[in-house]
Amino acid sequence: MTSISELLAHAAIPTSHRGFDVAGALRRIASEAARLSPPPHIERATQAGQRLSVVCRWVINEPNAAVHMDRLADDARLTPPTTNPDGELDIEGALVFACLLHLTNHPESAQFWWQLAAGAGSRAAAYCLHLHHLKLGETEASQHWYHQLTHSMADSAPPDAAFIEGLEAVARYVRTSGTGASAPTGGLESEVDRLASRGTNPSGVIEHRPDRRLAQRLHEFTARR
Repeated sequence: MTSISELLAHAAIPTSHRGFDVAGALRRIASEAARLSPPPHIERATQAGQRLSVVCRWVINEPNAAVHMDRLADDARLTPPTTNPDGELDIEGALVFACLLHLTNHPESAQFWWQLAAGAGSRAAAYCLHLHHLKLGETEASQHWYHQLTHSMADSAPPDAAFIEGLEAVARYVRTSGTGASAPTGGLESEVDRLASRGTNPSGVIEHRPDRRLAQRLHEFTARR
């Protein structure tokens, strides 16, 4: 009769006494990780898109964002007006509108309004355009707007490289750690879609100003924070 000890001995899983090549295993893991990692240009584009969304959320959550949207709003016209009744574009309003368009999935329209704001001297809009084109992999356009940001706007002293690097570091931190700046609600998204349904240019870009109804929704959005 077979003893329990003999049965256990036969059931034992054979093991190798050869040394385990730890260094070789780590090299294989590193090689596999490198193979699975996205190419550098894709990673840069992804990070740019994430930073852009963080910046846009900051912009639309600013205390005066809805006030500037009010100043930009114009119910009467469907063409892209370049001035308000005082004869000047509300630059901050154009920036807020562009950021809202970006966050509600209207990137081409966001680009149009960022360009209006940047053309009127907004460095924040130029920075958004830099990130926008970087996200799309459009290196030349991205570099153009970075140059505009750092050299070509005469309204004030340009930010230095350390300031921009600090801004991007904060954006990366907020992306990973969270922020109190809320994303647009469904109500805001539906209002932007309604505005788009009023008419776009042949390329699908919303060129006309936001209306008072959208501005009011933004007031309600910022008041809830």
